[in-house]
Amino acid sequence: RSEAAFAKLAGVCPIPASSGNVVRFRLNRSGDRRLNSALYMVAVTRLSHHKKSQAYMARRLSEGKTKKETIRCMKRALARSVYRILEATNPIGQAA
Repeated sequence: RSEAAFAKLAGVCPIPASSGNVVRFRLNRSGDRRLNSALYMVAVTRLSHHKKSQAYMARRLSEGKTKKETIRCMKRALARSVYRILEATNPIGQAA
């Protein structure tokens, strides 16, 4: 249906977990766990070998984010990319 719906299906949509003055989000534990696991493996591999991902992690850590929060953000960005690829290969209204 949409990018947000795909993120929810993948289990990478953010869930508010704020307390008091601290505004933060936690990882969604629902959705397709195998897809979520695949996105996690891609994110971790990119952190090991991809210079831009390493720079992104360093920047987010310097902003005060945790490693878990940064990986969650990376998984969401990866889900966005996967959705766009799927949408481009099978436009709405055409049979699979």
